[in-house]
Amino acid sequence: MRRMQAPIVIATRESRLALWQAHHVRDALVARFGVAVELLGMTTRGDQILDRALSKVGGKGLFVKELETALEEGRAHLAVHSLKDVPMDLPPGFVLAAVWEREDPRDAFVSPRYASLAELPPGAVVGTSSLRRVVQLLAVRPDLRIEPLRGNLDTRLRKLDDGGFDAIVLAAAGLKRLGLGERIRATFEPVQMIPAAGQGALGLEVREDASALRELLAQTSHRPTFLAAQAERAVSRALGGSCSMPLAAHATWQGGRLHLDAALGDGETPTRPLLKTTVAEAVADEAGARALGERAAAALRAAGAGSYLPA
Repeated sequence: MRRMQAPIVIATRESRLALWQAHHVRDALVARFGVAVELLGMTTRGDQILDRALSKVGGKGLFVKELETALEEGRAHLAVHSLKDVPMDLPPGFVLAAVWEREDPRDAFVSPRYASLAELPPGAVVGTSSLRRVVQLLAVRPDLRIEPLRGNLDTRLRKLDDGGFDAIVLAAAGLKRLGLGERIRATFEPVQMIPAAGQGALGLEVREDASALRELLAQTSHRPTFLAAQAERAVSRALGGSCSMPLAAHATWQGGRLHLDAALGDGETPTRPLLKTTVAEAVADEAGARALGERAAAALRAAGAGSYLPA
């Protein structure tokens, strides 16, 4: 193992959740390897554009581009992301060096007045900026009004508390990481609402040529989560995945087999019936995980996904 040149600089967005994630990684690296680690806080385009849906302005990659620029220019060595925000194909010269063990991957129902989705009255206003959540909510409650909700986690909670929404849907992982688990009124089991690919996991991105750092970080990767996320992300990649595609993909280990559930909705007509599939296989490596994801994508195509996908 080659010794790392200290300090390792982590590029991070400056939202409270992003900083929690960066500190979490920093503390773990310091404790395990005794290396020096510093943080480089940055504001991304995704943080600045709050008046339009992500799918209309470039997708979730807006949250990672500035961080990648810092890596490319050598101002930072490592970027920590919520894996669900990482585009399925990284730019040339960048790799995911590690995927860390998932927090709770489920979506959370948050409301000051109602205990669950079922309790919402007809016409209730639910906030989310995720097309994946929109199509799955409408599949259960087509009578709801779904309104866009952007901003970091604290901003979204404030908009709810100010009375703009009857309820909002957020990732349970973010709430729990920030000690806000008490805000969760109910969680959606994956059979009700399939999570996004990579939801709840952290991805550590580095330059492809950072061989010593990649070797170090590889020791921290959680292989079961890494392989599950590879399968989930492969579904989206095989379907030409983008932020404008309401796709859900979630894999769980059952014995030595990886079970992958996927669902696809229509972003232009979100009330169209969801297409769903479940595939399972004994998976031992990255190639097997990707093949499982490609099988799920093929099953969705066979069910008619072509007419659901953006032109």
